[in-house]
Amino acid sequence: MIRVVVAEDQSAVRAGLVLILRSAPDIEVVGEAADGERAVQLARELRPDLVLMDVQMPRKDGVSATREVVGERLADVLVLTTFDLDEYVFGALRAGAAGFLLKNAEAKDLLTAVRTVARGEGTIAPAVTRRLIAEFAARPVRETTADPAVLDALTRREREVLSCLGEGLSNAEIAERLDMAEGTVKTHVSRLLAKLELRSRVQAAVLAQELGM
Repeated sequence: MIRVVVAEDQSAVRAGLVLILRSAPDIEVVGEAADGERAVQLARELRPDLVLMDVQMPRKDGVSATREVVGERLADVLVLTTFDLDEYVFGALRAGAAGFLLKNAEAKDLLTAVRTVARGEGTIAPAVTRRLIAEFAARPVRETTADPAVLDALTRREREVLSCLGEGLSNAEIAERLDMAEGTVKTHVSRLLAKLELRSRVQAAVLAQELGM
């Protein structure tokens, strides 16, 4: 069973999310939170596999809550967004969110996203990921805390894979582009995430964009 905490301040939206999640035989909703502070508290108490985290919430916003949940390694975080709040979304990804999902996503897409993140793949629909990365790339260049020296720990192949992640490519697409087996791509992704001390491939994609890869 995939144990999930749902953090969403709008009660009607939260109820709808819970209803969809509970319709799946392999997903269990173990807690509900109406604000970020409660979400962190529940993550500490229940140690779920995943927190479905809204971005804008009272008491503690979703970005701050994500940073705490991921920082303490309490659970993976799947961020909910309306996609018109770019700064919040980017902040959540930098904080270590494993992926993101649009609030208007279909029920089947929500279930797929939860299962994908729970498997540790940390990628949601590549087309949506590419939209986010495109938005990020289109923003004015600004000073970043990303240090190019972090790439020194990567092999040439791992850098190539990281560059592909920066384009929002899926494992299958990376395998085709770099002419390697999909299983080998997964191995490279796991290794580069460990070397860069990142929690998700989407976080790696943001780093790749910040470094201009």
